[in-house]
Amino acid sequence: TDTNVRCAWCLKFSQYMEYHDNEWGIPVDDDRVHIEFLSLEGAQAGLSWSTILKKREGYHKAFAGFDPQKVARFTESRIEKILQDPGIVRNRLKVNAAVNNAERFLEVQKEFGNFDRYIWNFVNGKPMVNKWKSLQEVPATTKESDALSRDLINRGFKFVGSTVIYAHMQACGLVNDHLVSCWRHKKCHDNKKIA
Repeated sequence: TDTNVRCAWCLKFSQYMEYHDNEWGIPVDDDRVHIEFLSLEGAQAGLSWSTILKKREGYHKAFAGFDPQKVARFTESRIEKILQDPGIVRNRLKVNAAVNNAERFLEVQKEFGNFDRYIWNFVNGKPMVNKWKSLQEVPATTKESDALSRDLINRGFKFVGSTVIYAHMQACGLVNDHLVSCWRHKKCHDNKKIA
């Protein structure tokens, strides 16, 4: 039997636990993963992450595997088609934001060589490791997420408020917010990104 102690937020269903165990908090250096999470977190705004997780496959199909080159070229008619797709959250503002953000993402890649280099600058190239004992201690935003959010907004990104961006930082391992009691805390800590 699985005796691992996990962060309580992921215990609702197995897909959630798999995400927690295999993705959440592991330092990401792949631009495709960054654009996927930015798109999904933007879609999540006002909803639960579990809702988005259940539709993740639908998002992969609708958004060309999160290839920013392809998504940036989506036409009005392609967007209309996506808005008929029950596999995603059918919200025009969020779908438009995903297309807009793909365009902005390509601009960041051009300026910095890749998006990964850009985003890790906000934590000086290495994960911030927290030592929370309870979920109540985990913040919704930090000064780092405020700064990153502000910069993204200035670059024309949409649905990138500080709360959304802090969720991105947690998911992509820029910050380790696994509780110290969770078996993943040390594992993610061992998985340091070296810039």
